[in-house]
Amino acid sequence: MASTPQHVLALSAPRHKQASPHVSVVVINYCQWRNTDRLTRQLVDADAIDSGTADVIVVDNDSPPDPAQARLRRTPGVALKTFHQNTGFAKAANEGCRLAGGEWVLLLNPDTAVPECFLDQLEALCRSLDQEEPEAGVVGLSLRHMDGSNQPSSGPPPTLMRTLSGLVLPRRVRKCRPIQADNRVPVPWVTGCGMLIRRSCWAQIGGFDESFFLYYEDVDFCRRAWDSGWTVSYEPTLRLTHFAPLHTRRVPPELRLMTRHALLTYAEKYWGNWQRRAMASVIWLEALARQTKAIATRRPTGLHVELRRLALDWFAGDRLAARWRIRQAAKLLANCPGREDCDFLPESSTARAA
Repeated sequence: MASTPQHVLALSAPRHKQASPHVSVVVINYCQWRNTDRLTRQLVDADAIDSGTADVIVVDNDSPPDPAQARLRRTPGVALKTFHQNTGFAKAANEGCRLAGGEWVLLLNPDTAVPECFLDQLEALCRSLDQEEPEAGVVGLSLRHMDGSNQPSSGPPPTLMRTLSGLVLPRRVRKCRPIQADNRVPVPWVTGCGMLIRRSCWAQIGGFDESFFLYYEDVDFCRRAWDSGWTVSYEPTLRLTHFAPLHTRRVPPELRLMTRHALLTYAEKYWGNWQRRAMASVIWLEALARQTKAIATRRPTGLHVELRRLALDWFAGDRLAARWRIRQAAKLLANCPGREDCDFLPESSTARAA
């Protein structure tokens, strides 16, 4: 892994004398300063912030400067860390967990919204888990679409056959499945958006695997938590809105390169050699098909070529070359998320946070 890049950490002045935090929220920002600013203002509207039993940490992965960045630095109860290169989700999540003072850490995406006094409700849930389920290591909160409908946030363990058969399914259910439950239920894994983690669980299993740049690090984390004796569950009573999950968006070629890299990383770790090679073959053929279509429609082909090379890197066992391609794609992706910053939010959500 590359050495940790230089960073800046800014802590806002507390509104009152701080107690030891019980719950920390980590928001990982990438080119979504306004969304992050709006979300943090919703989060800090809670008694838990005033009393010091909760705090918020924003980790930024080298986003372009924005006026919202300065507002975050001045927000009481919020800590801000900025990297000087895009480190990927897993590394940023680990850094947020290291900085967190709470016994529980909640990972949130910037494109989420929470109800009033959310942190107070979250702290109550954590205290209940402390008393009733000391083996609980990971809890996934209930995610909702903008219209209030249930958003899939868990699924079965990924296998080669499930991945291949998922190609004929709608994108919204290829990896995740809706959960119908009135009470907390065990699940194989939960998505990294709205993932509540017991700090001792995170520490015992060594945090997130930083060989994952983006995606599948949550599946891997939950699998290792189960293997270490912790439980992973879905909590339907504490809800938040997730505005732009991947299955609702157009996937640019840069992001597709990252999702395929994550899938191959997971396959290498858990599936065995022939299944990993089979998956790499499928990805190579997919990239060839997309490249052929791009040529026919006179569209750029460079990233489709890079995806074919990524699959060949896996055949050759050259993980450093594969990682380099992902970092290059991340640089190209820098202008993509910003276009969605706050555009999908209803006026009422933005106004409430203002």
